[in-house]
Amino acid sequence: MDYNRRSFIKTTAKGGVAVAVAPQLGFSTVTSKKVEVLNPRNRVPISMIIDDSTCLVNLAHYGIPQFAEVFPENYKQDWRKLPREIPDSFVREFGEWCIDNGIKGKYSMVPYPACTGWLNRFIPGWTERELKESLNLVREVITPNWDIHPEMISHTRVIDIKTGKPFPQASPDFMENWEWSQNKSADELAAYQAYALQILKDAGLNCEGITTPGRFGSKNIDNLALGTLQAVRDVFGAEIPHYFRDLYTEKDKSVAPIVRFPADLDTNDPKCVVSIIGCTGDWFGGWDGLTPGNANKFISEDLQTGRMVDVIESGEPAIIVCHWPGIYYNGDKIGFNIFKEVVNRLNQKYDNLTWMKLSGISRYWAAKELTSISINETTIKLKAPFAAPDFTLKIDSTVKNPTMKNGAPLKRVQKQRELKSGTFFSDKSGTILCFDLKKGGTEFSLINS
Repeated sequence: MDYNRRSFIKTTAKGGVAVAVAPQLGFSTVTSKKVEVLNPRNRVPISMIIDDSTCLVNLAHYGIPQFAEVFPENYKQDWRKLPREIPDSFVREFGEWCIDNGIKGKYSMVPYPACTGWLNRFIPGWTERELKESLNLVREVITPNWDIHPEMISHTRVIDIKTGKPFPQASPDFMENWEWSQNKSADELAAYQAYALQILKDAGLNCEGITTPGRFGSKNIDNLALGTLQAVRDVFGAEIPHYFRDLYTEKDKSVAPIVRFPADLDTNDPKCVVSIIGCTGDWFGGWDGLTPGNANKFISEDLQTGRMVDVIESGEPAIIVCHWPGIYYNGDKIGFNIFKEVVNRLNQKYDNLTWMKLSGISRYWAAKELTSISINETTIKLKAPFAAPDFTLKIDSTVKNPTMKNGAPLKRVQKQRELKSGTFFSDKSGTILCFDLKKGGTEFSLINS
């Protein structure tokens, strides 16, 4: 049975793990006024997750025969007809279009793609100069708007991190997509993740999170989360590590990020890890670039239905999921063209979206869930373990001149869509404050004068 993410999308992100939320921790002491944390700038976060990407290598071409060795009945694609390379000319075309259109998200860089070669050393079949130029291109046009993640080490065979070689067994127990990770401790998973992260660090790339290939860790969620927290902090010193493991396409499933294992919140070194959840399947061009998708599954031509519409209307982050070989679609760019149409339709329907990296969404959710808030007739006080830009609160009363203690006055805007950091909006339904939340204490005066 094929258990990878490409078909197995109903995993258990929340199973058995305590999620830290403000009410549990005794936050939000409400008297005659009530306060609510809204989305940043009162907009719906939106993002794009790209899996199976790396430098030069078309992971489908090299990965399919390795998957077929383990599950021959499930992988009968003629991989020899697929291009061995996804060229840098396409990376530039895609990246520059995304810059022009404000698109942000996560872009995988598989460190040892399908065991072909190492991003920090060389990849046989390409010159040293070609690899160097490909890495430079990623830094130039991808990293400004995209988080970089390893997708474990090879995305195919499990690597013996003591030798740097794949284990010799071609079985589910020694494939990253399947069983190897399901019985490992947090320390064992952290060591494996750190090995992948270090390759990207040596290649000059920064990471605040990781992506799991296929079912990696799907039955070992707690240890996966703790391993990610440990590895990303150890290798890169990231303050709020995050990971992408799960996606849900059902209407009744929440896709809000999950803030996990918060600790030491009252110290100078607070900790947590955030699980980012996708909301779509790959409806662009498939993981192998062989199955044409359809924009209507995301948002219909009349703009009324589709998975993105459902999630955006709920107010939860709408995070699209795709695979790089399907976006390129063997040079026909079918997936890329579908994505362009999806963005075009979203822009026609909505003016309240904000494209964000996964790291930005993770930071906001950590601040949202873990900041203590108290409010009375004249004051709001916040105590934040993590800073967050564009932090947005709504008070259920009208305030004419909310003033931040030891900070610049907030400027009033006439429309909610004009909200940005340093502004507020007020009408009969209440007052919305938008500001850059700093780590530590923040206080607002609510006296009308």
